Amino acid sequence: MNSISAFQNALIRWYERNKRDLPWRRTVDPYAIWLSEIMLQQTRVAAVIPYYERFLRRFPTPAGLAKAAEAEVLSMWAGLGYYSRARNLQKAAREIQAQGSFPKSYDAIRALPGVGDYTAAAVASIAFGLPHAVLDGNAARVLARLDDDGSDIKASPVRRRLQARAQELLDRKRPSLFNQALMELGATVCLPRQPLCAACPVAKMCLALEAGTHNELPVKGGQTAVHYVERIVVIVRKRESILMWRRGQDEPRLKGFWELPEPHMLPGVRLAEPLGEFRHSITNHRWFRWVSLKENARIPLSTTTRKALAVLRRTEEKNPPGKGPPQRRRVVVD
Repeated sequence: MNSISAFQNALIRWYERNKRDLPWRRTVDPYAIWLSEIMLQQTRVAAVIPYYERFLRRFPTPAGLAKAAEAEVLSMWAGLGYYSRARNLQKAAREIQAQGSFPKSYDAIRALPGVGDYTAAAVASIAFGLPHAVLDGNAARVLARLDDDGSDIKASPVRRRLQARAQELLDRKRPSLFNQALMELGATVCLPRQPLCAACPVAKMCLALEAGTHNELPVKGGQTAVHYVERIVVIVRKRESILMWRRGQDEPRLKGFWELPEPHMLPGVRLAEPLGEFRHSITNHRWFRWVSLKENARIPLSTTTRKALAVLRRTEEKNPPGKGPPQRRRVVVD
């Protein structure tokens, strides 16, 4: 590869001309940047933007987040998934509040609940200009192709090597711009499939492109198998309330969230024709209660429940309740 400074300059010039206008790029507030990085973990940018903006409006400072009820925090987070992120976010906000200000060093940021190496490096470099290189999936893909590295990027020794390579390439005078540029390149040009090499600002330095292996890299071992499960959830309505149950605090997934019941939870239930279907992807104590339709916006509902209730709303917009004989309705979750 040509000189490191040439790589840095080409990458940063490209980023300054082509970067997406994202809300967390309009601030240097470490709290707002940290929030965006937590939300963006395993979640698409387009999905995060409205949650990020709503969350910041409701909790503009760590102090506001720290003193909020957990149920409200989870309600604001509902739909983003991986809810341990929201709980850790609030735990960290309470630590920040106790410290009196947002931590300003990599190690102190790394010590916050729910913060790993990548998040600490991102916040430290973007908010405080500290020279710590980031290594997310996008950056790892760029580096693997740049060096024509056919090793398994999920393997710990390889991740450590890629992290060291990222640190070697880092522009220490402009760490914020460099880190964001490297991730942006992976997100918009150096794509997982069919990378847009003609638009790449560092294509001439890419060993994988030179070797013709760019479509084969990076190598990822240990891919998780996908399992498909079909569920039926039942909507039981009494005037303006819906029957729901709450997961216990000792459950491994979605603890404390409210869900619609399934047929086996309601002995003797009779099912009519399905109300609708939807698809949902995800990585038991049962406490039933009637939840008013207005209250649904204020309590943490699982994503499947939100989707099911959306089907109900669309149906009732076409066929308002109270007109014609009562109907038994169900929703199929595929």
